[in-house]
Amino acid sequence: MLDQLGIDQPAWKELTSLEDMEEFVNKVGYPVLVRPSYVLSGAAMNVCYNEEELKEFLQMAKEVSKEYPVVVSQFMQDTKEIEFDAVAQNGEVVEYAISEHIEYAGVHSGDATLVFPAQKIYFETARRIKKIGRRIAKELNISGPFNMQFLAKNNEVKVIECNLRASRSFPFVSKVLKRNFIETATRIMLGAPYSQPDKSAFDIDWIGVKASQFSFSRLHKADPVLGVDMSSTGEVGCIGDDFHEALLNSMIAVGFKIPTKSVMFSSGATKSKVDLLEASRMLSEKGYEIYATAGTATFLNAHGVNTTPVYWPDEKPDAENNVMKMIAEHKFDLIVNIPKNHTKRELTNGYKIRRGAIDHNIPLITNARLASAFIEAFCEMSEKDIQIKSWQDYK
Repeated sequence: MLDQLGIDQPAWKELTSLEDMEEFVNKVGYPVLVRPSYVLSGAAMNVCYNEEELKEFLQMAKEVSKEYPVVVSQFMQDTKEIEFDAVAQNGEVVEYAISEHIEYAGVHSGDATLVFPAQKIYFETARRIKKIGRRIAKELNISGPFNMQFLAKNNEVKVIECNLRASRSFPFVSKVLKRNFIETATRIMLGAPYSQPDKSAFDIDWIGVKASQFSFSRLHKADPVLGVDMSSTGEVGCIGDDFHEALLNSMIAVGFKIPTKSVMFSSGATKSKVDLLEASRMLSEKGYEIYATAGTATFLNAHGVNTTPVYWPDEKPDAENNVMKMIAEHKFDLIVNIPKNHTKRELTNGYKIRRGAIDHNIPLITNARLASAFIEAFCEMSEKDIQIKSWQDYK
């Protein structure tokens, strides 16, 4: 249908043999997203970065055969994910909401931190999303609720999926907009009268952020790292006068404490190090003590951020500044650990740090974009400046 409408989507194929898969990967390149047929909430989906990972994953999944086809898609990196929630009647969109994920695409939408109204997308991107949303609603002749997810990079927009149902972001955008999307959808499906919003209903002076709640502390030995399958066990939507206030409200609501003294970075690949540089500078200027594993400490010190190096879990286990010893002594108020790659040492050490943070109840963030946004928010705004306002006060 999308091809017929001339609407773009990431390249994908349903494949039943390893040879076909390799041929497809040669065309689009790594990484690729692989999912067995008939799974919900991203279960058993995986991102494969090389041939070895692809083969390993396919062995874990059902045998690739005619009976169990596997869908392989091009996995786009450093790409924004945008949600379009809407209600339509006879294929005409009645009301809609456009929100964005703080994390880049690759984190399941149930685990991602959602911002509404979208703050950091081009005007042209929003225009294209509305246009595509309307064309798909018309083509499918939708009457009722639907949710679409998009990828956006440099004003290029691609469709991930369209769900003909309400989504988890429906109640969130309804609360923020103060327009009950489900009431409108229900009235349309029953053929009952409903009120159409005027343009000003979408022009609001506040921002909502939905943060996810995880229960890793209750899951013995689980690795608290996020991916394409869903891990969260709940979520909290909060409102603020600006983005920083809404984000701090939601992060505190899901159990984060704002650091008072020290932060520990283990920031993975060079790109994550660069992504976190500005945030670490802000921390340094605010007088926080910054600790980091060897590579990150070298990078930060070279860029003028005073950082104390700590040993990896498998280096000098009895040393005073071995990271596990420091975690056990609660020397850090926040741990930022960005998984670098899938080598055995990286996985073992990274896992020990992440699990140590969870087991010692130290706030942990494993996504560079979310870590930057959170650090920027609490450096720009102190906890005592967060207003206590009821939902009714936003008008």
